[in-house]
Formats: sequence, structure tokens, C-alpha cells
Amino acid sequence: MTHSATTEPRPDRRAPSDGGRRPQRGKRRWGRIVLLSLLVLVLAAGGIGYWLYSGLDNNIKGVDIDRAIGDDRPEKLPTSGQNILILGSDSRAGANGALDKAKVSGARSDTALVMHIPEGRTKAVAISIPRDTLVTRPECTKADGTEVSSAKRVMFNSIYSQVGPACVVKTVEQISGIRMDHYVEVDFAGFKGLVDAIGGVTVTVDQDIHDSSSGLNLTAGTHRLDGTQALQFVRTRHGIGDGSDLGRIGLQQQFMLALLSEIKKQNLLGSPTKTYKIADELTAALTTDSDLASLTKLASFGRSLNGVDPSTMETIMLPVAYDKVDPNRVVAAEPQATQLWKAVRSDATIPESAKKSPATGG
Repeated sequence: MTHSATTEPRPDRRAPSDGGRRPQRGKRRWGRIVLLSLLVLVLAAGGIGYWLYSGLDNNIKGVDIDRAIGDDRPEKLPTSGQNILILGSDSRAGANGALDKAKVSGARSDTALVMHIPEGRTKAVAISIPRDTLVTRPECTKADGTEVSSAKRVMFNSIYSQVGPACVVKTVEQISGIRMDHYVEVDFAGFKGLVDAIGGVTVTVDQDIHDSSSGLNLTAGTHRLDGTQALQFVRTRHGIGDGSDLGRIGLQQQFMLALLSEIKKQNLLGSPTKTYKIADELTAALTTDSDLASLTKLASFGRSLNGVDPSTMETIMLPVAYDKVDPNRVVAAEPQATQLWKAVRSDATIPESAKKSPATGG
């Protein structure tokens, strides 16, 4: 069997999950994935009759961020630049939970990126927020109207599951002082149908994977995964590396790149029926802010980013230091974090001093 990809070594599981440089490279891939996904939707839109748009519109779930947060938000950029909060989530609802033998329920936000696209929209900067970062969660309102009081020293990754996406947006805005123009969430579970629609995804692993929890069994080498196997692949954790979340996230990133590679190989303009099926599955995996919650709006936004080359995207991890009370958690490092967010707010070049993170030695 041929090997076209490798699985990176996993950091010590005792370290904070985003405390090293390998997770930062993975965040870069995730940012590219979202940009490429938007461009795929643009291409798909060109191969589908306008009369089919309404069906796809109904797939995309929208969150009214403005209504949920209210007026307590930073001002928008004075330029044409854009800031997008991107979350990669792993839903365990409904039948998807059966793959983990019902051991896990609900949904988790595995990846968080603030993507800054400066004026001109020809480049992009992705700022990753480590999931173990301790933050002050502001007062928020859940989707059901329940008020949740502010809390200090809350792990950033917990906000999504406990309060909801609007509170994640509000938290990011308050710690950064930056208005999020858009919100995009991608659900891994939603890609099961997409994988089947394109005829499978090819991945290469450099070691055997046997995970009784997810049900995945792969020998080292190259494999063509169907939808069910693909979902097991992005869910598996116990069969690789040290069993930490980092190993699972690494496989998710590898899978997403392979998935987009397969989509790009499809003749989207030559087969309207197949194009619609692919776009149907892809849009079903998306949740956006209400301003993007339609295929026409997503396609228009994607076209506005055509000048951005994902391969040249700069990636920066929020500068963090180990927490003095709990060394398994990190906190924003100062003055670096303040310098970083200030540069983004002014649409300016981020100084090298603002990229240094004590927790990584950089």
C-alpha cells in the first residue's frame, strides 16, 4: 500500500492541549478548510439551478447573534476587513451517538479560530484560541432565554456546551475587543452523508488503529472510507497515540483535508444532480450567523474571498502562559495578547513581539 500522509507524533497528554506548535499547524489547516469550503460552495452554486436554492437554504442553520448578544458589542472595523469566528464542533446527538456506544452526548467545540481578513481581502490571518485557556465568561442568554451569570476562570472550551454559540462569540469579543462580523460552525457528524455522496474519502495512516469505542479498525496504509467509517475516523481517540484529544483532533484535520481534495476532484459543473447532492450534504453540516444562513449569501461571501489564497494564510496562536494555580490550564499572556488584538482591531500588521507565547517558549 502507498503512503501519502502521516500521522504526527502526539504531545505529552499532561501538557495543555494547545500548548505546542503542532496543534498550531493543525489550526492553520482548519482555517484553510473553512476558506476552501466556502469556495467549494461558490463552485457548487454555479452548477445548480437557482430554483433549487430554497432546498439548500433550509439546510443551513442560522444563529441570530445580534439578537442573542444585544448592543453590548465592540464597534465594527472602519474598513472593509472582516472578522469571522470559526468553530469546529463534534455533535453526538441522535443516531450519531450510537457510534460511541452512548458514552458521550451533546456537542463540543473542538477548534476555535478568529479569522481576520484585512481590507482588500487578499490575505487572511487565523488566530487560534487554545481550548484550555481560562477566561472570564460574560453574562449570557441561552437559546431558551435562560440568563447565565458571568463567571471567572472558565475553560474556554466549556462555554459552547454549557451556554451556546452566541456566548462563545460574546466571550471572544470581550477578551479581544473585536467585533465578530460572522460566525461559522462546521459539524463533523454532518459530513457522513457528504462522504457517501462523493463516493468515499481516501486516507493514509502510518499505524494500525483499533478503537473499540468508535468501532474503527484500520491497518497501517491507505484506505477508502465510506460515510460510517469516516465518522468513526474523526471520532476515534483511544486507538491512537496517547489517547488524548490531540490525537483525535489530528485525525479530524487530516480527514477534512482529504475530504476537500476529493470534492475538488468532482466534476461539479458537469453533473448538476451530483452537484446538488454534494451541496445538500455540505450545507447540512453548517451553522452560521443569520446574515450568512442561505446559499446565496454564503456563495456571495465566498466570492468576496476569492482573492485569499488559503496556502498563504498566516496562523498565530493566542499568546498564553501556564496558569499559576493549575498548570494543566493556560491564561492569556500579557502584554502580548493585548498587542495582538490591538493590531487586529486597527487592521494593522501584527508585530512579532505579539506572537511570542511563554507556554511554547516562542
